[in-house]
Amino acid sequence: MLVTKENSNQLAWKKMDDLIPAIIQHQDTGAILMQGFMSQASLSATLDSGKATFFSRSKQTLWLKGETSGNFLNVSQVLTDCDQDSLLIACRPDGPTCHLETESCFPEQKLSQQNFLSHLEQVIASKRNESPETSYTASLFAKGTTKMAQKVGEEGVEVALAAVAETKEDLLGECADLFYHTLVLLQDKDIELSEVMAVLQKRHHK
Repeated sequence: MLVTKENSNQLAWKKMDDLIPAIIQHQDTGAILMQGFMSQASLSATLDSGKATFFSRSKQTLWLKGETSGNFLNVSQVLTDCDQDSLLIACRPDGPTCHLETESCFPEQKLSQQNFLSHLEQVIASKRNESPETSYTASLFAKGTTKMAQKVGEEGVEVALAAVAETKEDLLGECADLFYHTLVLLQDKDIELSEVMAVLQKRHHK
């Protein structure tokens, strides 16, 4: 069930002394970022502000994630499970989620190959304003849209040639180059990978 302010009172608050566990998931990569607890007041604050707010069991008070560090969790969706006694919250984080400065409190988890594209998209975005002298990705941004578009075209031709006249390993390498440079071009045009995926999903359902 999609949780809103109107139906949040339907959750099974009494099962765990008015606290419900909340799993925070990265909305783009699917990575699990952290787990905390929410009270009715913290859930209400989360839904109002769009930023994840938890209940601290040690301090017995509400705490806004990122209030001190600036590493907020920007909420896009709050769901509850079939028993309405746990929450799955999709967020886009501002910086590391864990207090140990790692992206996730579960740093050893492995992203699926599909979700790795979204992770790579974020890495590319982080390189956008770096020095072109120290980052190949930044050097692509510095050359401008036209050059980046030409590079994607060149990589597309190389994929086609590799498919016809080269080895499987060569084709895999050229495809990887095409995917990467396409992500750079999309980032330059301020287009998210999720927008492209939405087009594919729409076509799939036709």
